[in-house]
Amino acid sequence: MGSMQLINQLGYVKHISREISAAWAIAKKDMRIYYLKSNIIVAGILFPLFMFLAFAIGKNASPGTLIPGLISITLMFSSSQIEPVSIPMERRVKTFERLLSAPISLYSLVFGESLSGFFYSLGIACLPLVIGVIIFSTTIVHATVLVIAMIFTAFCFATLGTLFAAYPTENVGEVMSMLNTVRLPLIFISGVFLPISSMPYIGQKIALISPLTYGNDMIEYAYTGKSLFSPFLDIIVLMIFILIFQITANYLYKTFNE
Repeated sequence: MGSMQLINQLGYVKHISREISAAWAIAKKDMRIYYLKSNIIVAGILFPLFMFLAFAIGKNASPGTLIPGLISITLMFSSSQIEPVSIPMERRVKTFERLLSAPISLYSLVFGESLSGFFYSLGIACLPLVIGVIIFSTTIVHATVLVIAMIFTAFCFATLGTLFAAYPTENVGEVMSMLNTVRLPLIFISGVFLPISSMPYIGQKIALISPLTYGNDMIEYAYTGKSLFSPFLDIIVLMIFILIFQITANYLYKTFNE
């Protein structure tokens, strides 16, 4: 009995290892092919920067105090940018079908696609972080919380991008249009430009359904030591969003490709 249990455990570990390896292979493929594409760079770096500057100009605040909001926007846009571009393009050239027919689970596919956006986003978000520290001498009160906030926020929106890319189209514009109808409103209800506490009552309630609210709240706490919620609650809620997005994406890829 003991030997059978050991064999089963070893088989399970081997299966998990194979699935993780497959997910990492998918992520590396996207990194190699899509990271330097012009539309990825523009949408991942320049678009959030110009949008942030458009709303930040005229504010009676030093540039250093605006860095947390810029990091939040950059994480959201850059992390959710890779998959809505890569997956429709691969459908067009018929390479995405190879991934679907590979002997791996859809969870590995979704996880692997999300990883590519996740790593891209962390790299891009380091730019405003470093600029804030070096140029504006922005103080980071809780560095560990900042790292955790960036990790969870990046992966949450990377999974959201993978979810929207499940829509069965070969047109990148269709996926991006649907995604932007969600991303753009999130900026304005999540406390990035306007503190949630100063919003109308209905606005405060709507803000609770935005994952960016909790990511931005943690980032603000990391820089100022002040937050609307506790960092622990922010992490829990982001984990719930990640789980919901991962499961929903898995269901949609299964439904659209049966």
